[in-house]
Amino acid sequence: MADLQDDLHTGTEAGGLDDLSEPLTAQAYPPEPYAPVSDPDDEPLARAHAVLAAHPVADGYSGLPRALGRLPWYDLELGESGVDTDVPRLREGHVGALLWSLHLSENPENADGDRAVGATLEQLDLVKTVVRAHPEGLRLAYDAGQAIDARNCGRVAVLPGPAGAAALGDRLGILRSLHALGLRVLTLSGVSWAGEAGLTRFGEEAVREMNRLGVLADLSGASPDTVRRTFAVSKAPALCTRSGARALRPHPANLPDDLLVELGAAGGLCMVPLTAEQTGPTVRDVADHLDHVRTVAGPQSVGLSGTYDSGTAHPLELGDPSCYPRLIAELLRRGWDEADVALLTWGNFQRVLRGAAFTARAVQQRREPSTATIAELDG
Repeated sequence: MADLQDDLHTGTEAGGLDDLSEPLTAQAYPPEPYAPVSDPDDEPLARAHAVLAAHPVADGYSGLPRALGRLPWYDLELGESGVDTDVPRLREGHVGALLWSLHLSENPENADGDRAVGATLEQLDLVKTVVRAHPEGLRLAYDAGQAIDARNCGRVAVLPGPAGAAALGDRLGILRSLHALGLRVLTLSGVSWAGEAGLTRFGEEAVREMNRLGVLADLSGASPDTVRRTFAVSKAPALCTRSGARALRPHPANLPDDLLVELGAAGGLCMVPLTAEQTGPTVRDVADHLDHVRTVAGPQSVGLSGTYDSGTAHPLELGDPSCYPRLIAELLRRGWDEADVALLTWGNFQRVLRGAAFTARAVQQRREPSTATIAELDG
């Protein structure tokens, strides 16, 4: 990793880090040697439970904060029928970590300016309030180590994000404030500086500042030009929190094969959603997407995204987080190695978190907080 640090510059002007070495690839954090944990003679569902007990699911997207905001009262530890997700179902499904979405709506264009900033702050406060109210089941986590600590203590790690890019209000100081309050993922779409034409100069500077802070870029729903430019600018891995394979289902948030190849080469992570709209109505359909992404992007670039409590329909037999063992059993039936399943469920997400933290430490040694403004860079 010395080349990343050696190439860093002290300048904070826009473009000051364009000549850095290549972004961290999946090979930067190779997986540890894998020791099998299930009996190959057992039936697939029993094997799935055994694998998930050792390598739980890191779920890339949960809409629970917005869903809870509509309920007058709830108890996630006892069990809550008003939502898809609660602690008993998370434990039954062997979920070890969750990204809790701070998106204000399914259409980010509907929330902009100061309203988006204030509403995102309220969402962050709600996340912390919910976690504090359920200490036996949930624990806030902001990096890979804290996620592991939560799992080892029998809690589900909750990582705040993604939030919509509109939450920045076009000001990098707000990005730093949101990071200080816990934000760890930002979706690069729905704003003038990350649109159909790709990243503007301010957008590129925002990605550099995200690298310095350790905020991951979420590219689900971003335009192809934004995706490619983010891969070129970012020195940390990027992820897609809700993207399947467009070759199998032509949903706009799904990735075509050429972008999947580029994502794998850049060390990114495609977290395949469990939704009928994006990946199909059955467990087999979701497994088909996982097969395809693993083949095209590589086994170190595929993950899972339940997308529960987001107002979308889910495939049969995958109606809530307790159903993850059914999906893993299907993959084992298809001949997936346990090692690849462990990467899918837990290892790949951990790698991306570690990559973001490594990049942040390296960049912070040489780069001060950016004072660039959208008026200066984009006119």
